[in-house]
Amino acid sequence: MAKTAIVTGASRGIGRSIAQRLAADGFQVVVNFAGNAAKADETVNEIVAAGGKAIAVQGDVARASDVKQLFSKTLEAFGQIDVVVNNAGIMPLSPIAKGDVDVFDKVIATNLRGTFLVLSEAAQHVSEGGRIIAFSSSVLAKSFPTYGPYIASKAGVEGLVPVLANELRGRKITVNAVAPGPVATELFLGDKSSEQIAAISKMAPLERLGQPEDIAAVVSFLAGPDGSWVNAQILRANGGFA
Repeated sequence: MAKTAIVTGASRGIGRSIAQRLAADGFQVVVNFAGNAAKADETVNEIVAAGGKAIAVQGDVARASDVKQLFSKTLEAFGQIDVVVNNAGIMPLSPIAKGDVDVFDKVIATNLRGTFLVLSEAAQHVSEGGRIIAFSSSVLAKSFPTYGPYIASKAGVEGLVPVLANELRGRKITVNAVAPGPVATELFLGDKSSEQIAAISKMAPLERLGQPEDIAAVVSFLAGPDGSWVNAQILRANGGFA
């Protein structure tokens, strides 16, 4: 029986590359998206055109009912869940002194509460020997101004990962997080000048931005047979950025 992977936030950017890579690795893929159905359908169509199997399921990871439905629809469609990748995230920036509680709450709701809800369902439904992969960020080590809410949310994610790995003792399920450095996606590039992008590109010793495919390759490793002995870790996939 083919294995099944859920990828949240898979309509574009890193999530789309992960969905495509796991499909190429032989997984049936559930493409989760929050709002952009057209982009999610594009991801599904690209996977199917390449000979893979995929469906799109809408759901906001910050809503418990949506996350439950994501898992129940996956089980309904494919019968089992072997890999869960919680890639969905947002990154509005705001200085701490501004005290923008709305921004803080929104980031925590999606990035930290969303991770907690997805990990909770994954812990209940992932098959023995499966993989759970969360997303942090290498920006934690940089402490850049205006990144307070985002860094707080990702620091929380890094706290959850080893706890869940311990809680799943005896089920041969690994729990890890990938922490990308700067990656050339809409989320990262959107609010930056060409000068800022050039400067950030030079920060890593490899002197380039990461590509979504670079991150998808790390997820593929963790989800595949070669990643079976990696557990309770944060993999900083960043070209030496931090």
